[in-house]
Amino acid sequence: MVDKFVGTWKMVNSENFDEYMKALGVGFATRQVGNRTKPNLVVTMDDQGLVCMKSQSTFKTTEIKFKLNESFEETTADDRKTTTVMSLDNGKLVQKQTWDGKETTIEREVSDGKLIAKCKMGDVVAVRTYVKE
Repeated sequence: MVDKFVGTWKMVNSENFDEYMKALGVGFATRQVGNRTKPNLVVTMDDQGLVCMKSQSTFKTTEIKFKLNESFEETTADDRKTTTVMSLDNGKLVQKQTWDGKETTIEREVSDGKLIAKCKMGDVVAVRTYVKE
């Protein structure tokens, strides 16, 4: 089921990301960089079902490795230390991060050959669109 996410995805559009980063508590300077960065998302999966998701940009490269429905510690691109769980829900790859009593969700789905990532924090939603390279 994760197979459709496997590949290299190039960001082509980002909407409301500054508001999302503000909701996360990201500082001004980091938000400026985050708004200008258009990362590639590289998703791979090994024989044991371990998924690797790498976000690569000129600013920073982050990588997480996970098995579905198993919590793991993640250090995000903005240096938050989160407990994260990845799951599949109706064909969407859902990433739930919790830290300091807060929670954010990133839902990724593949639709019409595009990978759409909806980043949700409270009532703030950012949408980032990627196309396969």
